[in-house]
Amino acid sequence: QVQLVESGGGSVQPGGSLRLSCAASGLTGSNNCMGWFRQAPGKEREGVAFINTGNGVTAYADSAKGRFTISQDNAKNTVYLQMNSLKPEDTAMYYCATGRGIFGCGNWLHTRAEFGYWGQGTQVTVSS
Repeated sequence: QVQLVESGGGSVQPGGSLRLSCAASGLTGSNNCMGWFRQAPGKEREGVAFINTGNGVTAYADSAKGRFTISQDNAKNTVYLQMNSLKPEDTAMYYCATGRGIFGCGNWLHTRAEFGYWGQGTQVTVSS
């Protein structure tokens, strides 16, 4: 059974930083597609960053490029999202996700429909 547990959310001022963690269990093999999504109130859930844990290839939404970094620690089965220069529009619930057989992981942005396993989410609030 795949389980994903996010942590690291919180409240920060604009320009601040946070690092989100996603601890995964129940995954098989070393080649998995992991993603971070976010959902603000009244908005659709959108992909933020993705990583292919087999080859380290990553993909980012335009809103995340240059500010966010997705990384992995295979020994800990954990994926991170380092978020710098945070803006009020980054305020959202952030979710970690994974799935089976996701084609081209890390080569482009993925949709939520491709991911079958989700964490419970961690809230990020950016406000002065």
